[in-house]
Amino acid sequence: MINFIDRPSTSVDHWECGYGDHTFKDTGCRYRISDVCVHPDDPAAMENRDLPRLLTACKPTVTYKSVLACTLAVLILTGCSQPSTLQEIRNEGVLHVITRVTPSIYYEGREGPTGYDYELARLFADELGVELRLRIAEDNTEVLSVLSRNFAHIGLAGLSRQPLFENQYKTLPTGIEAQSIVVYNRDAERPEALTDLAGRPLHLVSDSNHEYQLQALADSEPRISWQVHPGLDAAGILARVESGEFPYAVVSSNELELNHVFFPQVKQAFAIGDVKELTWLFPASQDDSLVNAAKLFFEKVATDGTMAQLSERFYGHLDHLNYVGARTFMHHVENRLPDYKALFRDYADAFNMDWRLLAAIGYQESHWRPNAVSPTGVRGLMMLTRNTANHIGINNRLDAEESIQGGAKYFRMVHEKIPERIAEPDRTWFALASYNVGFGHLEDARRLTESAGKNPDRWMDVKEFLPLLAQKEWYTKTRFGYARGHEPVLYVQNIRRYYDVLARMMKPSEDKDMERVDDPSFVSLEQTDTDMPDAKLPEEQPDMRAGLPPELGMIPPTL
Repeated sequence: MINFIDRPSTSVDHWECGYGDHTFKDTGCRYRISDVCVHPDDPAAMENRDLPRLLTACKPTVTYKSVLACTLAVLILTGCSQPSTLQEIRNEGVLHVITRVTPSIYYEGREGPTGYDYELARLFADELGVELRLRIAEDNTEVLSVLSRNFAHIGLAGLSRQPLFENQYKTLPTGIEAQSIVVYNRDAERPEALTDLAGRPLHLVSDSNHEYQLQALADSEPRISWQVHPGLDAAGILARVESGEFPYAVVSSNELELNHVFFPQVKQAFAIGDVKELTWLFPASQDDSLVNAAKLFFEKVATDGTMAQLSERFYGHLDHLNYVGARTFMHHVENRLPDYKALFRDYADAFNMDWRLLAAIGYQESHWRPNAVSPTGVRGLMMLTRNTANHIGINNRLDAEESIQGGAKYFRMVHEKIPERIAEPDRTWFALASYNVGFGHLEDARRLTESAGKNPDRWMDVKEFLPLLAQKEWYTKTRFGYARGHEPVLYVQNIRRYYDVLARMMKPSEDKDMERVDDPSFVSLEQTDTDMPDAKLPEEQPDMRAGLPPELGMIPPTL
């Protein structure tokens, strides 16, 4: 239906015209053309620019006012064009984007929504001066379906241009390249080519870059086969390769890079097809105005370095979770730690914790660099977020003393949220994980642990389940949803290593340090006799444990 908005003193050159469900805006009262001269069931109502049919569709008995309104409408329809997609977005003030949860595109981080494609989309919306409104899809199948019906302006699916897209979607490269990679479990026979996989099915996610390439190779390699898993994402596929459930699979190279460190049993075999750029998708029914605007925006951020910075942020530090080698750490102990050792001691003492633990946290966060700044806005020696700094009363996060004070205070607050019944050092390990990923996500992992019949108060059990928060079939069952659950596991592991070195090198030298170790409220990774209660194992209290829901699937090995 076509709507017009009139004003008391109508002037045709001030009308704004559109079609379909769009309103023709002006000021004053409303006139609906269908109410005046066109019956909604008449095919003439669909032919907005067919002047003869529109005139003949007018009712024979109309008032002078109706005739005038109908005439004005015809003149407008014959003289105005449909607003462009870009103009519609600016008129509404909203850019509608559909995406899915994955580390390579979009996820909820410590500071809120983030991800390479999400950050680009957010900046693009800012460039247009409109609101970015996200719709989160279950998988790429939903993303493509929504776009095919023109229910979103842009789709972020992590897909490269494909032949089937030609008449369905417009594409725009995002600057990230990827390739389909065959992976296998290290205990399986390594394939050198597709011919080695005859009779051995490859496992894929649905609506990926991989299936159409395998279909193209099927004529020359008729014995290859594959199985698509609509309910799994890339992390779910890799987890099953890790366990041996899927001996062979195909994943995108960028998603393998982001996840490979978490799945050490997964080995890379060979690539299928050429390296291609990943793209944003646009409905084919749109005009080119939005695509062209996005293209100009991409050229701008490529020229000013913004795109390279985002690429470095999300793909340039894929080994940041691996703890720095002993020689590098020792070098920093000798050359950086002396400048801040007294501050670590003073504020650890103020908040009743082991200064070596506080120093280990600081090293994991920034390598003891007081001016460290991340692209997300986390900064300082203890890498505090703005919200955290405001909450604990820190004014200058780049000031080493304020940062160390804030880190000690915040960690103490986090530690106190962990139930007192949990013995040390597990309680401190839980606090570290909460410091990194958030208390809510930690509680989700503990609930999964308990549901599986393991001990939610024991770190060695819970760290098996934290990585599952990155897999759709698991995080959809939790209260707080998706999290990069591998990170807190490695975060805790790294800090434990740094602490072990510092503990061996620097024993508490002051009498008060030695006395505080026996204080139950003292936070340390040193375990005392009081930290070893006769805790009952899960099998000793079956009435308190529930079986893991079968739909949640396998449990990966401890990292």
